[in-house]
Amino acid sequence: MKNFETALDAIQDLNKRGYTANLSLEGDTIDDKARGIKMTADDFEITEFYRFEGATNPSDMSIVYAIDSEKNNLKGVLMNAYGVYANNSSSAIEAKLNHNHMK
Repeated sequence: MKNFETALDAIQDLNKRGYTANLSLEGDTIDDKARGIKMTADDFEITEFYRFEGATNPSDMSIVYAIDSEKNNLKGVLMNAYGVYANNSSSAIEAKLNHNHMK
C-alpha cells in the first residue's frame, strides 16, 4: 500500500488509476450522484484505504476509500471521517467500512 502525505494526494493518485467516481455516504447506501447509482454493502468492495490526521488537530481524522463495484461497472473514491467524528450508524455500509479499516 502506498503512503501519502495528504488525502488530496491519495485521491489524485486513485483518480489516475481509474477510481474516478466521486462517491458519498448517504445513510444506508454509497452513492454516485452523477450517475444516479445507489449501492448497498453487497454492491461493492473496498480495494484500498488511507487514513489521515489533521495537520493542526490529531482528532481531525479522515479516511479515503477506493471502492470497486463490478455490479455497477464503477470505480470511485469515498472520503469519510473516522475516530471521534465518524458516523457511528449501525448500517451494513458502516459495518463494512469499519471492518476494512480496523484490520
